Amino acid sequence: MARSESTDVLVVGAGPVGLTLAAELRRAGVACRIVDRLPAGLPYAKAVGIQPRTLELFDRMGLVREVLDAAVPMRGQLTYLNGAEQGRVELVLPPEVPYGFAALPQCDTERLLEEFLGRYGTGIERSTALVGFAQDPAGVTSRLTTTSGDEVEVRSRFLVGCDGAHSAVRKGLGLTFEGGAFPEEYMLADVEVGWDLPAGYGVRSMHRGEDGAIDDLLVCIPLPGNGRYRMSMLVPPELSAARQAEAAGTTGGGDGVAHGLEGGTAPALPDIQKVLDRLAPEPVTASALRWSSVFRISHRLVDRYGEGRVFVAGDAAHIHPPTGAQGMNTGIQDAGNLAWKLALAVEGAAGPQVLAGYDAERHPVGEEVVGRTVRHAAEGVQADPTDRETLLLREAQLLVGYRESPLVTPLAPDDPAPLRPGDRAPLRPGDRAPDCGGLTGDIAAHPVRLFDVLRGRGHVLLVYGDHPAGETPLDLASAARELTGGRMDTHRILPAGAPDRWTGIPHHHDSRGEFALQYGAGEGAAFVVRPDGCLTACLRPPTVAGLKEAVGRIFLP
Repeated sequence: MARSESTDVLVVGAGPVGLTLAAELRRAGVACRIVDRLPAGLPYAKAVGIQPRTLELFDRMGLVREVLDAAVPMRGQLTYLNGAEQGRVELVLPPEVPYGFAALPQCDTERLLEEFLGRYGTGIERSTALVGFAQDPAGVTSRLTTTSGDEVEVRSRFLVGCDGAHSAVRKGLGLTFEGGAFPEEYMLADVEVGWDLPAGYGVRSMHRGEDGAIDDLLVCIPLPGNGRYRMSMLVPPELSAARQAEAAGTTGGGDGVAHGLEGGTAPALPDIQKVLDRLAPEPVTASALRWSSVFRISHRLVDRYGEGRVFVAGDAAHIHPPTGAQGMNTGIQDAGNLAWKLALAVEGAAGPQVLAGYDAERHPVGEEVVGRTVRHAAEGVQADPTDRETLLLREAQLLVGYRESPLVTPLAPDDPAPLRPGDRAPLRPGDRAPDCGGLTGDIAAHPVRLFDVLRGRGHVLLVYGDHPAGETPLDLASAARELTGGRMDTHRILPAGAPDRWTGIPHHHDSRGEFALQYGAGEGAAFVVRPDGCLTACLRPPTVAGLKEAVGRIFLP
């Protein structure tokens, strides 16, 4: 007979998405368990790109220093066609963006997240598979089995499937997963080369045949280590996992979803070398093969990101081409979005539409990412009609926002919504809360960035200006505390040189005017920043009534 256990949230799948979700839940004080069917993490450099938006989430968590120490910068991409250089793409973002593009093997990302999760006394329960679940209005009952034959029945308030493209949670919930598969197969290999190309640049080398089509491809992404790259290339017929699987009758992992690492014969160094001999920008020899595999790519999206008390995130919800390193990063952002909502629900503090807001916010993001990466895979990133700066901001996931979300407060019709630097779109509720520098305190002599102020916090009310008349910062801080049951911090930003007329609330001076410029603060304003770094409300002018309306979209009275 299976033994019975309980927790608040059961997370299935211990990849980067599940680990991020579990870490954010534990950081919020929520009891959770995370299980994975594998006996150990896989030592593979599958997903290697870490986007600036993901680094911002790691910053808010308190993990970014470890990630930056382990990663290497992605400075750009070199492109070659039939041996001739076609140009160089520089991955340069606006100066107010705190982080650039980075590369880190997925196994190292998982290791750092697992170590971070361990700080909260939670570890991965390995060799443990979900075999079934049933939910009711009060919770979810899940059945788990281990390789030793033990059976466990876990009762949880919520269940989240972060268990990949072949997700048992998605199947058990009965979600559709519509899409298709690309016919091409790719070899992946983690190797070292000794060429003289500039460090920090990816390499994309292609061959175009007489018919004008690309018939050969090599993509190399730099990794930590001397001359180390994660390389991908087309598979020769003799190594085709699809052919082997078709012969064995095991295509698509048994569920028709052909995505991810395939079984069969793994490529060896001579297989990699043949491609380098054809496509490398200069003569080079590959060595130090750490791992290799054959990879299939599909594009699919669930019809909804959850139902009742059960949710899916990451590859369990969306799979697509790896163009622009969008997959893992989109999944990690799923986790950051869902975690704070679950935490409030577990505490009994979430309003009725908070959990529904997960699908409302993230499903459109998944749909856009799947569509864009499929388009880029077919036509190339260069075919994107947007300008270069917008393209980079989108690839960095810095333009992901939730302006249409039921959880954010629409701007009033007469709100001026000042423009941000460069005359980009106005900063509105649902947008990413931008960083800024030059914030000075009364004690520390050195300036800090806004993200330093937000690090480690949950919901934060940022109040700008002195408010000599009307409702004061003290009124706003008191309302924020009372309306959220003490779950919202208040921090003041004062104009440069302004005296502190309201003691008792932490504050910094906007010594270089960057906050006022980035946020369009004007004479006085207040901004509600969510734990995932998005704006719930932009209050111009700041009033208790406006704050109450914004908070009421998230917190129970």
